[in-house]
Amino acid sequence: MRVMVMVKATKGSEAGELPDEKMLAAMGAFNEELAKAGVLVAGEGLRSSAMGKRVRFSGANRTVIDGPFAETKELVAGFWIWKVKSMEDAVEWLKKSPNPHLEETEVEIRPMFEMEDFGDAATPEIREREARLRTESQGKLKG
Repeated sequence: MRVMVMVKATKGSEAGELPDEKMLAAMGAFNEELAKAGVLVAGEGLRSSAMGKRVRFSGANRTVIDGPFAETKELVAGFWIWKVKSMEDAVEWLKKSPNPHLEETEVEIRPMFEMEDFGDAATPEIREREARLRTESQGKLKG
């Protein structure tokens, strides 16, 4: 199963505070452990919401909203994508992680949809296209 592990933003991360050398080293070591175990698919830190934008969809209309965004507790400061055996496995890995911030924070784990989850709505044509796009995009990332 694939999961997205979302590191919630804090006042510090939204203020643009960067991790120190000790935190970067600890997180690098943890990411290396994840990679060696075959768990790590991707992972990145995100800049503060002041540098972001949102696009609100309302029917055919699109409205662009500039950051920063007010509710820090609702923002994501970084993420991992992991391939794990179970949600319990993901929780155990996360318990090993260094705290990604210098202050108290929460990290959320959510399972990702797989094509099988969509049942008959995922026709063979849709499944084939999804598999082809995934292969093509992974090839571009490596190249």
